[in-house]
Amino acid sequence: MRKNDLSVFKMEKEGFKITLKKGTDFQPVITTAAAPVALAAAPAAAAVSASDAAPASSLREITSPMVGTFYGSASPESASYVAVGQEVTEDTVVCIIEAMKVMNEIKAEVRGVIAEVAAENGKPVQFGQALFRVR
Repeated sequence: MRKNDLSVFKMEKEGFKITLKKGTDFQPVITTAAAPVALAAAPAAAAVSASDAAPASSLREITSPMVGTFYGSASPESASYVAVGQEVTEDTVVCIIEAMKVMNEIKAEVRGVIAEVAAENGKPVQFGQALFRVR
């Protein structure tokens, strides 16, 4: 918001609503909605390499719970949290999403093996965007 000189930001999509305001006079309003629906991936992003033994329909997606910047490791010098072929559990931290200067650790919330890293390190991601695909 600071970078783009915004004082208010509102977003509504498929029953999800968020309002951000700069300043201290704003009282947060928390509303709950139905579980988020994963957005359909672009055909190019949905492509799975021929070396993948699992058909695309058997892959589950780990999606972004927020808008922010995707980081696959804790720092540029650190190894990635996960890599293709690595087994993950529900509690495995798979990446960080930076939103409003806050680093949010994202857990897999599924059990399986990482089949694809769908997000690009250091690039923006949208709410519901696929970050990883898991077999």
